[in-house]
Amino acid sequence: MSEPSVVPGTVLLVDASHASSIVHAGGNNDDIVLVPTPSDDPDDPLNWKKGRKILSIVSVCVYMIATGIAASLMYSIIVPVSEDTGLSVAALNEGTGYNYLAFGWTCLLWQPAASLYGKRPIYLISLLMSIGVTVAVPYARSQGVWIALKVLGGMAGAPLECLGEVSVADVFFSHERGTYLAAYSFTLYFAGFIAPILAGYITEGLGWRWVQYWGGIWLAMAFVFCFFFMEETKYPRNSILANQTHNVLAGTGVTRTDEENSSPSPTNATTQEADSKGAEDKRGDQLSVIPSMGQGLTSSAYRPKTYLEKLKVFDKRQPQTELWSLLSRPVILMRYPVILYCGFSLGGSLIWYSVLNATASLILSAPPYNFSPSSVGLAYIACIFGVLAGSLIAGNFGDWVVIKLARRNKGVWQSEYRQWLNLVLVVALPASLILWGVGAAHHVHWFGLVFAMGLTGLVIAMGAHLSLSYCIDTYKDFGADAVTAAICIRNTLGFAISYGVTPWVENMGYQNAFLVAAAASVLQVLTFLIFIKWGPAMRAASADRYRNEVSRAVRLGIAH
Repeated sequence: MSEPSVVPGTVLLVDASHASSIVHAGGNNDDIVLVPTPSDDPDDPLNWKKGRKILSIVSVCVYMIATGIAASLMYSIIVPVSEDTGLSVAALNEGTGYNYLAFGWTCLLWQPAASLYGKRPIYLISLLMSIGVTVAVPYARSQGVWIALKVLGGMAGAPLECLGEVSVADVFFSHERGTYLAAYSFTLYFAGFIAPILAGYITEGLGWRWVQYWGGIWLAMAFVFCFFFMEETKYPRNSILANQTHNVLAGTGVTRTDEENSSPSPTNATTQEADSKGAEDKRGDQLSVIPSMGQGLTSSAYRPKTYLEKLKVFDKRQPQTELWSLLSRPVILMRYPVILYCGFSLGGSLIWYSVLNATASLILSAPPYNFSPSSVGLAYIACIFGVLAGSLIAGNFGDWVVIKLARRNKGVWQSEYRQWLNLVLVVALPASLILWGVGAAHHVHWFGLVFAMGLTGLVIAMGAHLSLSYCIDTYKDFGADAVTAAICIRNTLGFAISYGVTPWVENMGYQNAFLVAAAASVLQVLTFLIFIKWGPAMRAASADRYRNEVSRAVRLGIAH
């Protein structure tokens, strides 16, 4: 009889019975199961001390802020750039669409490169490339050059899209990941919304070209910081799917009929030994446990990395084998319904972000508002507050919801649980679009438009967080590739809307265009109910195919 297996995305998160073969968190969360199961290596990022983990995330956030600002500097100054260069607003927005397209599809190259060479060198190379492209933008004099630079900028900054959330997953466990993914989402959109504020003031004081020069300076500063403080988080570990199977069976008391004939993994063997020692092996201050040393590594033989060793650019390089499998894996994952939904949902967030950025300067700089470039930029402060609120709801509150629902389900967590937070978006998203578009058409007080921008910030932060967490929580073994697949879908949708948003609004008018957008947004968000109802069945239907893909990746040595 074959070994029972679990569906990807079904995880034993709460283990009230304290099964001896499962690694638990310490402190107040001693019934929380650590997913993924940490190895016995102190240099495993999951086993790092809290301060080392925080520095890792801070380094990623520094990268995201610099790259995100450089990519978003034009949104509040489109009108003055158009007047100075002679390029139409439609042409400038078209360049933004190609930028989104390059941001998404170039991930198909960056992600395999990160799998082979590690994330640290990819972040550093991305910063250097972004510096060159950013300082070249002021010299664009034709639509062709403008679009070419936007494409190159998207290619250079694409790791911003596909590696940040995976770097969070490298370091934090599932039960705490929502909070840190929220920090990632906030940082990503904070950069996008603070950029127009900075750009407005720089344009008024120094001219729009200096906006790009300052973007290059900030990128250079980020490169220096990341070079000296960012560590590599890539770590080869056992199949997460196999550990999930083991945990669910152990926690629910299911007998594994062929256990005597199967050799236990080193991770499971060492975790059994660690749990048998009792509470003294738990490190509650870190919310993690380092099982007893195994795999030939003893505490006396372990030597921590020196600072200079941590500065190595290529720290965990893998042989260049099966490159085509790495390149094609995100495309293969697009066959999975959950991945398609995550890309679609993530694209919905980007669409409304694109619509706001494409119309903010047009609406606020025109009568009766007559905002200066700096005032248009200041309006984006509302978006920052919205992003903060959305990140807190999706992150901290979302983690609480997930654990609460898991406890009600005998400790078993389904990856759809966090999607219930989409109910907030069903109300907030159409409200923001109607207030923005219809309000602009009827010349509502400027505070109404600013409030709508704040709601939009909340919506896009929550939408991005919920989509990415569903993607990673379901297919953890291929988390980076799953995110890449979803981002390719998302940015293709972003390209389409950026390409057509200006003529769409001009032809329909603000009121009709945004009423249509509000209706479409409600239908888009409500698709989450399909996955609440049938998502587990869809995951179950794809389980064998996914398990075969994971086994093949392990066999070829290209598993994450």
